[in-house]
Amino acid sequence: MNLKLVQSSLTRRIVVPVIAAGALIAGGAWSLARPANAAAPAAAPLDESSVGPLLSLDQAMETLAARVTPAVVNVTVTAKVKQQRISQFNGNGQGDDDNQGQDQGQDQGQDQPQMQQFFGQNSPFGQFFHGPMQQQQPAYEHGLGSGVIISPDGYIVTNNHVIDGATDIHVTMSNREVYPAKLIGADPLTDLAVIKIEGRGFPSIPWGDSTKLEPGQTVLAFGNPYGFQFSVTRGIVSALNRPNPESDRRKPGQFIQTDAAINQGNSGGALVDARGELIGINTFLYSPNGAFAGMGFAIPTQIAQPTVSTLMRDGKVRHGYIGISIEDVTPQNAKFFDVKKAVGALVSDVTPDSPGSKAGLKSGDVITELNGKPVSDAGELQMETSQKQPGDTIHLSVIRDGKIVEVPVTLESANSGHEEVVAQNGNDKGRWGVGLADLTPDVRQQIEAPASVHGAVIQNVREGSPADNAGLQRGDIIISVNRKPVASASDVAQQLSGLPAGQDALVLVWSNGASTFRVLHPSEG
Repeated sequence: MNLKLVQSSLTRRIVVPVIAAGALIAGGAWSLARPANAAAPAAAPLDESSVGPLLSLDQAMETLAARVTPAVVNVTVTAKVKQQRISQFNGNGQGDDDNQGQDQGQDQGQDQPQMQQFFGQNSPFGQFFHGPMQQQQPAYEHGLGSGVIISPDGYIVTNNHVIDGATDIHVTMSNREVYPAKLIGADPLTDLAVIKIEGRGFPSIPWGDSTKLEPGQTVLAFGNPYGFQFSVTRGIVSALNRPNPESDRRKPGQFIQTDAAINQGNSGGALVDARGELIGINTFLYSPNGAFAGMGFAIPTQIAQPTVSTLMRDGKVRHGYIGISIEDVTPQNAKFFDVKKAVGALVSDVTPDSPGSKAGLKSGDVITELNGKPVSDAGELQMETSQKQPGDTIHLSVIRDGKIVEVPVTLESANSGHEEVVAQNGNDKGRWGVGLADLTPDVRQQIEAPASVHGAVIQNVREGSPADNAGLQRGDIIISVNRKPVASASDVAQQLSGLPAGQDALVLVWSNGASTFRVLHPSEG
């Protein structure tokens, strides 16, 4: 029941007067009872024995907030507007990643949740892009974000998207002192950056261990949402190891999900545990309207701490690269790869001339261990690999056709134009709900498919069909069916129609530059 309903029901309630018995004054009807309209005596406050645990919790939270707040800063940025931001903007509220925190929630409608990065509301991205594009001279934009001091000599962690393209960076402390800051280094792949202010004896936060977090654990989020400086919110760890939702699937996931309120302007702020240790860097929210809706995400320290240490030392990070597309092993696709448990990273594609190709990795391999350590899913493999250096040799345990194969791979640099791709999850139209066509040169050009991709292009997908449920879309290319390569629409139709009734189908699909395995569950009947 909302507040208005509560108020309405109270105003309609019939008040039944209570008549108190009392002595009557002779010759009159004066009652000794309290008048009906007299105010009730104030209720006594609850004693500490009743609310002691709550008071203790409040005191603990106050102590924690007082300890952390001085080490959280407000980051103000002036950046030159990049010309590509104008050329890439398509009129539908979709600019590049740097301005999506403002544009996506405002212009893409309210039906589908969007990932929001936390620039403050004073950033003029939305106004700049939505207004008439008549400015010919260089334009500047102003952004607000947050940061965390991690050392007494003034090193500060924030997000790369907060300081990207900055020509001027200033930091405001909780005591209102303002310092100019210089950029030490940034890593777009992990969305982390390090800036520094000059001085000594600054308050700082110690690193915590995010690998020891458990769902339900209390956390506090600190930052500067919508320009409201030095805010703190409380919540719990909602989930761990969340995958990366961005279109650039090279970026490692393993995000901490929390229901502690996080909004635009919180980018780069601290997520701390009950000990006041830094266990995450707030970086984005997932929302149907651009505002906090109970799902905020932070970069865990297992990624942030080594990345920050490298940035402080070298000013940049070189990430290891295998050259494979990987996705999770699921209960649905495990049976197709002779895997008993739904764990590991499934190789869906191997880039030619990449380290993975040179080492002999194949599509359909299931990577179960890295250097003797179990690999639970694709996100974990991506994170572990990205923390390795180019030139390092890693040893992979692979299940291939039911047999264990050991594959050593010497990594190359992911910063040299290569792309490590991680999947986000994973003409028989009557049964499967998909219409197919041959991949002609014209179609290949339209969907920008490389010459190395062969198969059949999807023309249409019936709503609610097995193909639709598997996430297939118009323009996707089916490369293989049940691990058998296909060269045309008739090949795909023949393979799918030849399956016994009720049997699942495994299709390898190329879409938006990456290949992923999808399981089609046939319609009943």
